[in-house]
Amino acid sequence: MSGATAAPPAGAGAERLGSYAPRVEARLAEWQAGRASTRIWEKDPSFWPAADPNDVATRLGWLSLPSGSERLVPEVMELAHEVRTEGFRRVVLLGMGGSSLAPETLARAFGLRPGWPELRVLDSTHPAAVARTVSEGELSQTLFIVSSKSGTTLEPNALFAYFWDRAVRLRPEAGAQFVAITDPGTPLEALARQHGFRRCFLAPSDVGGRYSALTPFGLVPAALVGIDVEGLLANAQAMAARCGPGQAAATHPGLRLGAILGEIGRAGRDKVILVPSRSIESLPPWLEQLIAESLGKRGTGLVPVTGEVDPLDPMGAADRIVVELRGTGDTGASDPPAGDATPRVVVEIPGTVDIAGEFFRWEFAIAAVGAVLGIDPFDQPDVEFAKELARQAMKSPAPSADPTPSAVPVEVADRDRIRARLAEWCGRARPGDYAAVQAFLDPTEPVRQGVRELAYAVRRRLRLATTVGFGPRFQHSTGQLHKGGPPTGLFLQFIDEPTMDVEVPGMSLSFGRIIRSQADGDAQALLQRGRRLLRVQLGRDALAGLEHVRREIGSR
Repeated sequence: MSGATAAPPAGAGAERLGSYAPRVEARLAEWQAGRASTRIWEKDPSFWPAADPNDVATRLGWLSLPSGSERLVPEVMELAHEVRTEGFRRVVLLGMGGSSLAPETLARAFGLRPGWPELRVLDSTHPAAVARTVSEGELSQTLFIVSSKSGTTLEPNALFAYFWDRAVRLRPEAGAQFVAITDPGTPLEALARQHGFRRCFLAPSDVGGRYSALTPFGLVPAALVGIDVEGLLANAQAMAARCGPGQAAATHPGLRLGAILGEIGRAGRDKVILVPSRSIESLPPWLEQLIAESLGKRGTGLVPVTGEVDPLDPMGAADRIVVELRGTGDTGASDPPAGDATPRVVVEIPGTVDIAGEFFRWEFAIAAVGAVLGIDPFDQPDVEFAKELARQAMKSPAPSADPTPSAVPVEVADRDRIRARLAEWCGRARPGDYAAVQAFLDPTEPVRQGVRELAYAVRRRLRLATTVGFGPRFQHSTGQLHKGGPPTGLFLQFIDEPTMDVEVPGMSLSFGRIIRSQADGDAQALLQRGRRLLRVQLGRDALAGLEHVRREIGSR
């Protein structure tokens, strides 16, 4: 195995580190001598000199989750039995970021279980997406999970208000159709009590949202759709043991992966290309948040890239590392071209249940990368910035009036201007940049496909690693990286004119107003951080607008 001086741990797969192997092994030797794994388990703040000691003391509860969450199993399974017995056919999760990504990962990986409800995650505020989620005929057979760590997050609160208003019209005791997941003492806990929710699960307050996969945020939705949560926890316990305090750094699953990503990223290869095989396709979006929100701050970080076409194409390879996630029996990615020096790691994931172990391995690894990069991997200082700008936009009597000229969207119908602005935007690209396509659109499958095709055109035109995010979902995932990470992002934001709107009961707001304010706030946050941004108004036919922009970008 080229460049490797120590065998990777079982399950880590192959490594091709080339000239970076010595620095990786040096880091592992340093961690071995410095008792790195033990210090992490002991929550020693000196391991992260750049971190607030309070963050270290209050945000490492995830270390004990594989065993500590076992106490939840009886109550979670009791609820799952109730929901199945009472004939609920679907579970709709109202949550964002860390509250929704782990459940979505698990539900997609395990698939629909016969005789169990299906899980739908609603993490969009586009009025069309909200209105489409549950029809009148489905409403009485739907259980809603309101999931928010703080209990004050705008999106789940607005979505709850909408679906509660609909549910209470069908049955006065609508609380039986609602479950809450939150931290102790939040407004959501109080709301659940007041409205007579079926259950209110309280998560550990010393676990950050992106590290919460093995708390009620991940386990409750998983159990409700028939996934064996005891098996998940047993698998995570096995990985935690392999990552234990006494394990050698060179074969430690978390530290080895952390050393590879941290050292190669610090050397300039900061684009982490995540390439899943078929059975593991649902894992990269969860990894994307963990990497971006943990590491994208203080002008540094790693840029996770998912969904790329031909990810091993050598274009732009000088700034990349490829991480292949390979399920047993799946066909892996093709070997890289001869002469391609892109570092590569293959993570073997034997079965679907082993995703739980990967949750823990990657949490440990990314925490370790924070020490390499000299940042606090547990805070998110720039997340609130865009939220506050969005709140200001919502208070404005004219939320579409952008005070900053650069934030004014260009109309796709203005053919000459859109052509000129796109050419100007493309001309601002630099070697080592990444492009971020941001779609504050209704995330239907045709629109998703249109955005993917456009992103591929951007990648081919600019020869840059290219990411895709739907708003406001990405604001709770990669938004921290965009504002606080390296100033290498080139941002292309799309908005539309919804053909209908949906009012939020009791909030004097509509979902159309919310999503536009969120887009405006994100644009202002990017511009105030000195980021390069082009906004495009697609009008009422988003698909046609996306296709026109794709053709313009691909024509040169």
